[in-house]
Amino acid sequence: MDISGSIALVTGANGGIGRAFVTDLLKRGAAKVYVAARDTASLGALLKDGDRRLVPLPLDVTDPDQVAAAASVASDVTLLINNAGYAAFEGAIAATDMDDARREMEVNYFGTLAMTRAFASQLADAGGGTVLNMLSMLSLVSLPMAATYSASKAAGLSLTRSIRAELAAQGTQVIGVLAVQTDTAMGAALPEPRMAPQEVVSDALDAIQAGVSDEVIAGAQTRAIHQALTADPKKVQAMMSTRLPKAA
Repeated sequence: MDISGSIALVTGANGGIGRAFVTDLLKRGAAKVYVAARDTASLGALLKDGDRRLVPLPLDVTDPDQVAAAASVASDVTLLINNAGYAAFEGAIAATDMDDARREMEVNYFGTLAMTRAFASQLADAGGGTVLNMLSMLSLVSLPMAATYSASKAAGLSLTRSIRAELAAQGTQVIGVLAVQTDTAMGAALPEPRMAPQEVVSDALDAIQAGVSDEVIAGAQTRAIHQALTADPKKVQAMMSTRLPKAA
């Protein structure tokens, strides 16, 4: 897919990776970018320069009415970037309750599913278009200090692969982006070193333009960990399993 002239929608556009997606899309010539966030006031930094290609969109991906409204307003989208995410960084057993685990699944799994269902027919009408799901290396390996987040991202990866198969007939490119800890507000809970959001986004958008419809291992640090995981998955999982949730 050629990003130049495309019409994109980025969920969670107010976050570190979301802002990097928007900035890079504009640099690559996107004709319009719907910048979506639960609170559009949080989009001030993106909108301050007055670029007319940016269209703010109030959107909570867990709210069916808001998802439907977004699909109605942004009916010309050719590139859907499911970037909104939530992480509580809690253990499966150590957490005081399961509320955050449910929230992680609602945002990271059901939110992605709801958005893709809402926009699938529009992408078909546009000749196929592209869906990009922002996942995590924790889709492939579990981190006990973020146990339920890991589970939600593993579910997101499985969903991405199913969506790819279902939408192949309409010519939709479906990419799942795997990345390790990144220098964002969410990533601050994870150990250093952290990648720059732009490194992740650049690899992801390069893959779109190259016509990739697969998982993308984004960033040099992610590629190093993925290579180690591929060589000896049990060793990497054993190492990750030493990172336990903090005692309450």
